[in-house]
Amino acid sequence: MSRTIAASRTTHATGREKLLGHLAMVAFALLIAGSFSFGALTAPHIGSAPLNSIRFVLGAAVIAVIAFGVRREPVRIPQAPWRYLVLGALMSVYFVTMFVALGIANPVSVGAVFTLNPLLAAVFGFFVLGQKARPVVIVSLLVAGAGALWVIFRGDIEAMLGLRIGRGEAIFSVGVVCHALYAPLFRRFARGEPVVISTFWVLFFTAACISVYGARDILATDWAALPAVVWLAVFYLALFATAATFFLLQFASLRLPAAKVFAYGYLTPAFIIVLEGLLGHGWASGAVLAGAVVIVAGLAILALAPDG
Repeated sequence: MSRTIAASRTTHATGREKLLGHLAMVAFALLIAGSFSFGALTAPHIGSAPLNSIRFVLGAAVIAVIAFGVRREPVRIPQAPWRYLVLGALMSVYFVTMFVALGIANPVSVGAVFTLNPLLAAVFGFFVLGQKARPVVIVSLLVAGAGALWVIFRGDIEAMLGLRIGRGEAIFSVGVVCHALYAPLFRRFARGEPVVISTFWVLFFTAACISVYGARDILATDWAALPAVVWLAVFYLALFATAATFFLLQFASLRLPAAKVFAYGYLTPAFIIVLEGLLGHGWASGAVLAGAVVIVAGLAILALAPDG
């Protein structure tokens, strides 16, 4: 029965709730784009496990203050805590592979891999929740996915035909699969908890999984010697790209189908291109910009299409 209830929530969402879900995911895409650019700045100074461990500890602390301090939610172990362990494990794989990839690949191409999320989410949404996407949704996913591939291969048709994908992009693709599975599983596991509570427990278990995985690197890190850019990135990642994006993702996951939730990931490369240019790292080539335009076009079609 829980599966039926969870799968039908977007059907019963009002027009206002769906609009809020769309706006939440626009903000989500912008904040995620910032994490790619700022994360790339930290790659030479700190490992992916230590960076993500501290960001999730701080992110969980921020949400804990809001949940248990401001909103005064009761402090207790959630029902079936294994649900949050599974979700936290999925997200820990995503974030660790993301920062490993950022150490060896361009932020724009790594961000383009993230835009494959909607197509994967549509597949997982079907198998986990029984969600069936309309033909127009499938077409828009394929169009935007083609734009994402164009960006990933930097407009090199020969490389695309030869599937010469970079090592960083290949590593991150494993994390993207885990991230795409997260949204339908979150709704499948939902038991009516307030979003702020579920956000806290996902962040808590994500931090725990990453800390266990990277314990050796965490202990070996000379935290006092880290440059200011790392701490600025940690602040951004913990507050905006962790606490805020997890809340936005879970807020939207209860109001939109899985494919539409991640459709806004299509905006990520476009936002990254702008941020990289503004940060003085250079602007993308015309071919890559063309791919970004195709991605945004796919998003527009998908966002306006009726729910499947």
